[in-house]
Amino acid sequence: MHKEGKVVPLVAAIDRGGRAPLPCLPVLLLQVRDKAALQLRQGLQDLFDNADDTLFEMADKAFDRGDQNLYFEAMRDLRLKRKSIERGFLDTFYDTFARIGQADLLAPLVDPVSSRTKGQIERAAAVEGMVARVLSRDGIALQQLGLRLQVLLDRPVFEQYNPLGPAALCDYFLDAGRSLGVGLRVKLVLLKLFERYVLRDADVIYGEANQLLAAAGVLPELQPAPRRRAEDRRMPARRGPVQLGQEVDADAAGQAFFASLQTLLAPLRGQFAPRLQAVAAAQPISSADLLRLLSHLQRYAPASHEADDFDLGQQLEQLLLRVSVRSGTRRRLSVADEDMINLVGLLFAFIHNDDNLPASLRALIAHLHIPLLKVALLDKGLFSRSSHPARRLLNEIAGAAIGWECGGEGLRDSLHLRVQRIVQRLLNDFAEDASLFTELLEDFLAFNQDERRRNELLEQRTRDAEEGRARALQARQQVQQVLNQRLRGRVLPQVVVQMLVQAWSQVLLLAWLKQSEASQAWQDALQAMDTLLASITPTHEPQALLQQVPGLLKALRDGLASVALDSQATREFFLQLEQLHLRACAGAAQQPGGESQPSSDVLVAEEIVLAIAEEPACAPLRIDDGQAGALRQAQRLRIGTWVEVFDEGEPLRCKLVARIAASDRLVFANRTGMKVREWSSTSLAKALQRNEVRVLDDGLLFERALEAVLDGLRT
Repeated sequence: MHKEGKVVPLVAAIDRGGRAPLPCLPVLLLQVRDKAALQLRQGLQDLFDNADDTLFEMADKAFDRGDQNLYFEAMRDLRLKRKSIERGFLDTFYDTFARIGQADLLAPLVDPVSSRTKGQIERAAAVEGMVARVLSRDGIALQQLGLRLQVLLDRPVFEQYNPLGPAALCDYFLDAGRSLGVGLRVKLVLLKLFERYVLRDADVIYGEANQLLAAAGVLPELQPAPRRRAEDRRMPARRGPVQLGQEVDADAAGQAFFASLQTLLAPLRGQFAPRLQAVAAAQPISSADLLRLLSHLQRYAPASHEADDFDLGQQLEQLLLRVSVRSGTRRRLSVADEDMINLVGLLFAFIHNDDNLPASLRALIAHLHIPLLKVALLDKGLFSRSSHPARRLLNEIAGAAIGWECGGEGLRDSLHLRVQRIVQRLLNDFAEDASLFTELLEDFLAFNQDERRRNELLEQRTRDAEEGRARALQARQQVQQVLNQRLRGRVLPQVVVQMLVQAWSQVLLLAWLKQSEASQAWQDALQAMDTLLASITPTHEPQALLQQVPGLLKALRDGLASVALDSQATREFFLQLEQLHLRACAGAAQQPGGESQPSSDVLVAEEIVLAIAEEPACAPLRIDDGQAGALRQAQRLRIGTWVEVFDEGEPLRCKLVARIAASDRLVFANRTGMKVREWSSTSLAKALQRNEVRVLDDGLLFERALEAVLDGLRT
């Protein structure tokens, strides 16, 4: 066993030179170990696959920004150290298994309860609860495993020294996770996930180990423990297999709807499998036989890059010819089945050409043609019930994936992979059982809810940032306005002008942003600026000036401290201000060119523009009369509307996430919530008019397709 580079906690407390060599384990025991390791590795992978979503959900629910950052940092740390934790867990497991049955040499070195911190006590309590739940559920199987290990090793194996015991498994995980720089709350969350994804399968580990040892003749007389899991007991009873065909009679509306369409579908008859349908003497094949033929074609559905070469009519015609040859009787499709095949074909033709859907999604949905056709043949309620699981699954997939970009390189994300798995599962497993669609729909809804919550949180951050940006811009423009009103066109000391523009503008910004224009803080900051300007004007009433100076100096010091102005710069300003006040008191008698002469005066001739000020991202544009309709469309866009942008090489799909009324800005983000575009209402109207942007129809896919097919048939 390789142990190079392995770090074992407290290893310094053990005399390495005095350690006895590891005993050779029986081959049977090695098989038990390796089977358990495979199961544990899979459980750890499930844990880390779901940890991101769990921590993200907790960040979503956190009210404090500090707590949100805590969970986001934990997500990042967990991603970086995932592999090392998995490796450390399994290394410790293998190392402990090599010493199976030996006393734990590290046990005397564990800190007593009295010396534990509050966090350690909480963590220990959580572990004890987890261990107790496993023992109450799978204690019998664990005891039987312990007895078999004793017989195999010919020495006692106490429960606390069993390397597969729940306490030992928790210790491995805590040991491996010591390098994680996360707080107690996150550690408790990870322990809960460890229980959910690793300890929940303890009965499988114990059952397989017992079965392996019993088959090899180790205490075969022990009665197998019942293998029940807590999750199985909590889970509602599975519905028995429901055949879609059982619902056909119950859904009279679906039958009536299809019957009303058959007249419209009549002109299409004979186009599908024409060589067979044209033979009047041919006997119609039963619907059950047709379903079997479709299932055969479904199992051999082509790969995505070959989908365009797959002609369902051609393939089905060849199978019918083969059936005719084998049976000695010409066979064809019944009229009702042919009409249904034509109707579903029209639906998928619409979907194939619907450019509201990303091209990658259309390619995936094309593979569902045969499964959806089989559903329609079995249950015509597909067309009359919006709640039909197959119909809802198609709509949910299309709705969730509308933001996919058309480029093929960036599609290996969790949503794309999930849809691929759903399609593959239907192609492999769907025969005639409706529960598969229901199961896949429930799984996808749960997955999509997590995705939506994650994206909504990121979109909210984008919204908050843009609203903050607009508010900051408004504040800066207001500060620029009051500075220009008081300074522009006047001759003032340069040091005062520099302080007001560079430092006091920040005081004004802070007051406006924190407490608004109507606040006392804003009024006090303006008053201090006005008093400062009045105090440096030469006066013949020095006594009045001397009365104002103490309050003025205090207001200036407090304001400059609030924006953390450099202390040296503050000191120099007040020294020069003192000279200015002396000059003001001296009035016209102040001698020019004297030693007390402060910095030179300057004429503020140009408009003051703060260095941090921003121009509006979307400058106002004039709208032409012909663009009035496009302007109304831009102004009426609802939050959440998807658009496609064509101003660059690859089309870009983005969603309206914020409408900033103060600056007339529409902010768009991609599917992950990252801002990618912004327009004013006018500039967006011009882009819509020039077809550089188009609004996507994100309505329910099945409903849109059915409505378009019906309109086409009627015309």
